Amino acid sequence: MKFYCLTLFPEMVRNGMHTSITGRAMEKGLIELETVNIRDFTTNKHLKVDDYPYGGGAGLVMQAEPVYKAYESVCAKLTKKPRVVFLTPCGKTFHQKMAKELAQEEELIFLCGHYEGVDERVLEMIVTDNVSIGDYVLTGGELPAMVMMDCISRLVPGVLGNDVSADTESFQENLLEYPQYTRPEEFMGQKVPEVLLSGHHANVEKWRREQSLLRTAKYRPDLLEKAELCAKDLQFLQNNTCKQE
Repeated sequence: MKFYCLTLFPEMVRNGMHTSITGRAMEKGLIELETVNIRDFTTNKHLKVDDYPYGGGAGLVMQAEPVYKAYESVCAKLTKKPRVVFLTPCGKTFHQKMAKELAQEEELIFLCGHYEGVDERVLEMIVTDNVSIGDYVLTGGELPAMVMMDCISRLVPGVLGNDVSADTESFQENLLEYPQYTRPEEFMGQKVPEVLLSGHHANVEKWRREQSLLRTAKYRPDLLEKAELCAKDLQFLQNNTCKQE
């Protein structure tokens, strides 16, 4: 998996991604990141990449030409037309299923806008996926791009070390993950649930499933509508959510 990030702030993206799990994955060659500075593709001496919007209004808009040239510089290295993700509040909301789909690609280009946006013409020419990470506005697309690259990287084989981890995390089955505990067995009077100390794997798995169901019902009931639940799950939820009410 190789990520290309078209941005005005390449050092921000590099510094964020070259740490922790993603940083180690890059050292091992499991994922790659190439940042492309859009400002390098301007034709004016002041390296200006933005201008006032036609029709008036506040702020500045990123110009089409430097963005397109930056995109062309990446395409020249590839053997097929890549998917280009533009980070925008107008896009589909990012979720785990989308991450799994994008993780199947060999190369992905992320376009990070700034100022009041990007000239619509170049977006229509190069963008394949308009994506938002939530209903709020940020100063640029760099942080959303890093969020997506981090999430997608976790699904690349070998990145997590233990690939089973990705299969049991939140949202994998439209359920939230069960609670986790570690040593000591007691902390400030609070004890680890006895079932986790029993060594009985079937009981542990049953407890974890039930806790995932309860957590999802409490914090994200909307997910239950999309989750694949068996009759036993439904009965458990009916019995236990009624008690909570």
